[in-house]
Amino acid sequence: MGSKETEGADSADGADGAERDVFEYALVRVVPRVERGECINAGVLVYCRARSFVAARTHLDEARLLALDPEADIEGVQAALRAVEGVCAGGTRAGQAAHDDAGRRFRWLIAPRSTVVQPGPVHTGLTADPAAEVERLLDLLVR
Repeated sequence: MGSKETEGADSADGADGAERDVFEYALVRVVPRVERGECINAGVLVYCRARSFVAARTHLDEARLLALDPEADIEGVQAALRAVEGVCAGGTRAGQAAHDDAGRRFRWLIAPRSTVVQPGPVHTGLTADPAAEVERLLDLLVR
């Protein structure tokens, strides 16, 4: 059996012949006043099971955040965003999740929560390069 048969629905060939794999992504949102529900996009999480890949990239537009809440804790939000990136990176930066696999770290990060930094809904797509998707989605949806 070829690799496509063993991977099942997790991969497909693209128009250029490159193998593409299913990936999942979620936005990382900042909700400075949870009771109001207003948010700005501040990052993206990308997970590709077929490649054991998980990554996060963040970008905080401080002016937009302060427009929603002039008293927002910029340093606290930045620290929370760095923590999200750390959990994705694994190793010592991931804290208690240091030894979890990529999928488990992604699932933990996308779990709903009522905090200032929250995950958005999960979406899916196909990609030949999950690392490039992180940058593409950050540019498209956050910056």
